[in-house]
Amino acid sequence: MKKIGILFGKERTFPQAFVERVNSKQVKGITAEFVQVEELMMNVPSGYAVIIDRISQDVPFYRAYLKNAAATGTAVINNPFWWSADEKFFNNVLAEQVGVPVPKTVLLPSKDHPDDTSSESFSNLKFPLEWEAMLDYLGGFPAFMKPHAGGGWKSVYPVDNWAEVFKAYHETGQLVMLFQKAVKFEQYFRCYCIGRKYIRIMDYEPRNPHHLRYVADHQASKELLATMEDYVLRLCNGLGYDFNTVEFGVENGIPVAIDFCNPAPDADVNSVGKENFEWVVETMATYAIERAQAHEEGKHNLTWGTFVQQAVLGEHLTVPQPAVAKKKK
Repeated sequence: MKKIGILFGKERTFPQAFVERVNSKQVKGITAEFVQVEELMMNVPSGYAVIIDRISQDVPFYRAYLKNAAATGTAVINNPFWWSADEKFFNNVLAEQVGVPVPKTVLLPSKDHPDDTSSESFSNLKFPLEWEAMLDYLGGFPAFMKPHAGGGWKSVYPVDNWAEVFKAYHETGQLVMLFQKAVKFEQYFRCYCIGRKYIRIMDYEPRNPHHLRYVADHQASKELLATMEDYVLRLCNGLGYDFNTVEFGVENGIPVAIDFCNPAPDADVNSVGKENFEWVVETMATYAIERAQAHEEGKHNLTWGTFVQQAVLGEHLTVPQPAVAKKKK
């Protein structure tokens, strides 16, 4: 019997529905359950063919558990090694390299010194930085300041002048921040991507209260939908994420990728709505079963993005050709 497990924290609606959906399909030789983490002995297999990770970003012990599981044969979704290395500034670098438009972005050192460091630890860092040169690169205000490795809209500051920039910067402490050009979007979309092949494009309005963000109707053209599908696949294939959300702000008809590092994306029925919830539960159940059926004992069953694959082989980065997703809105 191959077991599919889901590792989660405070959330309840998605994990419960996911387990019930997998088991309701009654696929021979496959069952799903909540992961039971027991005493963690080094190099001992987890007992799961597949684990869906929803919480290790907040629990370092779980991240180490998942790395051990992956190293001993479990297909962990998403890859815990890559997730540990990933951050939003690099994602923007990769996006440009694979031909996806992103806002111009500058990386800022933290305002306060990290613990156990002093000014002498930054001997190689230019001081002071030329703020005007950075703003010129961005193309002027408006802009945003946001953590380079954050999520959930925490410590995100819209800034329209230097007073707001420095006020925000002084409040961020030891956070490494992005200074990023604001996208003046006319439409906004959030896209689920599962298995780097199943895509659902959702109308989204980030300026609404949280419970109303999916209450929008942007009337996207077929051409715009096809472009976003292509960009989603480029990003998720490059990064190697099998469960992710990609957000686009459409400015002058061009979808600009604003946020696309969400490997534990919101899947709560109370925020995403019943239709989106049904899609993500059904599609994730289908994909997890696919991964369990493909699971091979005694082998590594992780997936890696094309960025890592090409780097290991010493190949030049290739820009993918436009692709068509298996499922559309």
